[in-house]
Amino acid sequence: MKLWLFNRKGPSGFSASSTAEEVTDGIDGSGLTAIVTGATSGIGTETARVLALRGVHVVMGVRDIAAGKDVKETIVKEIPSAKVDAMELDLSSLASVRNFASEYNIQHHQLNILINNAGIMGTPFMLSKDNIELQFATNHLGHFLLTNLLLDTMKKTARKSGGEGRIINVSSEGHRLAYHEGIRFDKINDPSGYNGFRAYSQSKLANILHANELARRLKEDGVDITANSVHPGAIATNIIRHNSLFPTTCYVALHPQVKGKSGFYFSDSKVAQPSSQALNVEVARKLWDFSMNLINKCSENKSMH
Repeated sequence: MKLWLFNRKGPSGFSASSTAEEVTDGIDGSGLTAIVTGATSGIGTETARVLALRGVHVVMGVRDIAAGKDVKETIVKEIPSAKVDAMELDLSSLASVRNFASEYNIQHHQLNILINNAGIMGTPFMLSKDNIELQFATNHLGHFLLTNLLLDTMKKTARKSGGEGRIINVSSEGHRLAYHEGIRFDKINDPSGYNGFRAYSQSKLANILHANELARRLKEDGVDITANSVHPGAIATNIIRHNSLFPTTCYVALHPQVKGKSGFYFSDSKVAQPSSQALNVEVARKLWDFSMNLINKCSENKSMH
């Protein structure tokens, strides 16, 4: 009798000790196309590998193309039938996000799954190329713009295939440790009171709020696309520990149990309760408008130079 059977928790039948391979066992993803951002390390690599193992065509959005090619080679060596591509994407640069999205939309005519996974953690105070605090710019704003630019392709794919599109924001349990005011709308770029870990947590809170507001808008539009956020593994593992156990991202990307579920936060392959700040509908709307304004301001500044 295997002891691990007793670890099984929750309605999904999976627990914190399930692997990404276990939660996708027997699922056929062939015919699906997914984008995974930040796929050259940790959670992103494992997510790309397991999706490819299940037959999904995986396009990795990576900052370092050489590293992306290495990951691709490693995956194809293990899974000769894997369909994996690497495309350049620096989420801290809105221009790079625009380039990636237009290249993608030209080269690929379908997108079923978008996994906004890339992230940086705990950096000292720095500004992005667009003069936005680096963690907020990379972890939230870049993904916010990327999602908007790919949404039409996702809508067309959902209509054509009759299948559900899925957008997944990789957040973290760390979202609970954001600044006491949650999102510092008036102080996003203020170095005073900046704390590297709280700024990371703020960006992870933004990931949940973004997914929730997106879910609301997609429902309103009557589009067959879901948007959810996930905590991929235990907090210490997020970017640090070896990547053997990150089941939740793949579970929400592929599992039939998740069909139709939108606007939820998942942890350990089940629906979980995020912080009260993460559930604030007003703040989610405010963040959406704030993000749109930031992006518009950045592109105006660029066109003036």
